[in-house]
Amino acid sequence: MTLQNIKRALISVSNKDNLENLVKALHQNKVEIVSTGETAKKISSLNIPVIKVSEVTKSEEILDGRVKTLHPAIHAGILADQSNSSHQNQLKELSIKPFDLVVVNLYPFLDTVTSGASFNECIEQIDIGGVALIRAAAKNYSNVSVITSPSEYENLIKLISNGISEEQRLQWASDAFAHCATYDTLIARWMSRKVTKEQDAPKWVGASFKRSQVLRYGENPHQTAALYTGISSEKGIAQAKQLAGKEMSYNNYIDADSARNAVYDHVEPCAVIIKHANPCGIAIANDLASAFKKALETDPISAFGGVIGTNRKIDKQTAQLISEVFTEVVVAPSYDVDAIEILKQKQNLRILQIPGPHMGHRVEWRTISGGVLMQTVDDVETKEDDPSQWKLVSGEKPNQNVMDDLEFAWRSVRAPKSNAIVLAKDGGMVGVGMGQVNRVDAAKLAVSRAGNKTKNCVAASDAYFPFPDALQVLIDAGISAVVHPGGSKNDEEVIAIAKKAGLTMYLTGVRHFSH
Repeated sequence: MTLQNIKRALISVSNKDNLENLVKALHQNKVEIVSTGETAKKISSLNIPVIKVSEVTKSEEILDGRVKTLHPAIHAGILADQSNSSHQNQLKELSIKPFDLVVVNLYPFLDTVTSGASFNECIEQIDIGGVALIRAAAKNYSNVSVITSPSEYENLIKLISNGISEEQRLQWASDAFAHCATYDTLIARWMSRKVTKEQDAPKWVGASFKRSQVLRYGENPHQTAALYTGISSEKGIAQAKQLAGKEMSYNNYIDADSARNAVYDHVEPCAVIIKHANPCGIAIANDLASAFKKALETDPISAFGGVIGTNRKIDKQTAQLISEVFTEVVVAPSYDVDAIEILKQKQNLRILQIPGPHMGHRVEWRTISGGVLMQTVDDVETKEDDPSQWKLVSGEKPNQNVMDDLEFAWRSVRAPKSNAIVLAKDGGMVGVGMGQVNRVDAAKLAVSRAGNKTKNCVAASDAYFPFPDALQVLIDAGISAVVHPGGSKNDEEVIAIAKKAGLTMYLTGVRHFSH
C-alpha cells in the first residue's frame, strides 16, 4: 500500500467551518500552506504561516477575484504525475513545487439562489477556479489528496502523521467529482428554468443524490436497497429525524411518506393509518386523540402493523392510544415529552419527526425503464376543491354536517390508489375501495369494508363514474350524498339515477386519480 506524505497544501474554502483545527494540524506536521483571499486572511489571523497564491503565481487576483488560481504555477503543481520523470523535470525547469493536498469548497450558489438574490448576484456565485482545482486534484488522486467537505477534516487530521493511503485518496477523489457534479447540476437546473418558458417542465432536469443509508433490503428480502438524499430547500420524509426505534426499512419509508402526504390534505387535527401505501383509516376531529380513535375504528384489523401519521403534535393521550396498537412507524411534526416516553416503551416502534410539507408549487418524479416521468404534485388545493365551487346536479343542498363530510371525503380520496372510493361520516372514513381495475369493484370493496356503517354516509370518487353501475352499488348501500369530478360522456345517465334515488350529487370538475 502506497502512503502519501503531505508536504504542501493548497486551501481555498468558502465554508470555513472547522478550518482552524485543520490548519493547526497541518502546521504541526510541518506542511507548507498556500491559500487565497479570505481563506489566507483567516489562516494568518490564527498566527499560522501561509503563502498567498499571488506569491506563487507572481500575479495578483484580477477581475474582482474571478481569476486567481487559474495559473500554470498552481495547476501544474496539482496535475503533475510525480512518478513521471518528464513531469518532474518540467516542474524543476519551471521552478514549480508540487501539491500533495487540495482543500477546496465552492461558492454558496444554492444558498444565494434560495435567499432570493438577483440573477446577476447568483451568476457571481458560480465558482470557476474552485471547480478546476477540485477536478485537477481528483484526476491526479494517485499523487494528491482532495477534500471538499469540512466533515472530512477530522478524518484527514487523523491520517496526516502516518500518510494517506491510495484507497483513501481514491474515495476522496470520487467524493470530489460527485461534489462538482452536484454543484454543476444545481446551476444547470437553475439556468434551464431561466431560459425555458415551460417552468413546470424545463428542458433539462439533472439531479444529484447522495447515499445516506444502506437499508436492510428492499420490498422483498432478496432485493438490495438504500436511501439517497438530494440537495433541496424542501425537507421530506428522507430528512425526518428518527427519535427512537429500529432502523427504517424500504417499505417503512414508502408508507411513512404516504402517511405524511395524506394527513396534510386536511386542515383540522388529523390522523391517518397507512398500510401498503394505502389508508386503512383517516379521520379529523377537534383534538388529535379523538381523530386517531375514529381513524382506528375504520378498520382495526388492517391497522395492525401499520404506519400512523398526524398533522399535529402528538400529546400524551394520543400516544397512549397509539401504544395499544401494534405499529411499525409513527410520523408527526412534533411530540410532547410525555408522549415520547410512552412511545419509547414500544422498543421496535420507529418514531419520526418532520415538519409538514411545503404546500406551494412542487413536482414529483417516478422512474420508468430508460427514463423518468415528472409531474406537478396533486395537492388538494385547487379552486375546484373548494366546496363553494362545486356544482350541485342532483338532490337538495344538504345541511352543514353533510357538506363537511363531503369535503372530508373529497380531501381523503386523493390518498388511496386508483380506482378509489371513500365512504365517510362524522369526519371519519368508514370504508375505502382502492387499487381496483374498475370502479364497480372499488365501490363494492368500500361498501364491504364499511359493513353496517354505510347508511346515510357520504361518498367520494377520485374520478368520474363512467357508467351508472358503480354509483348504483353506493345507492343500494344507503349513502346520502356523493361528490366526484364528473366529465364522463355518460354523466347525464349517472345523474339521472342519482335524481331517481333522491341522492345529493356534486361535481367538482377536477379529479385526484393516483396510480
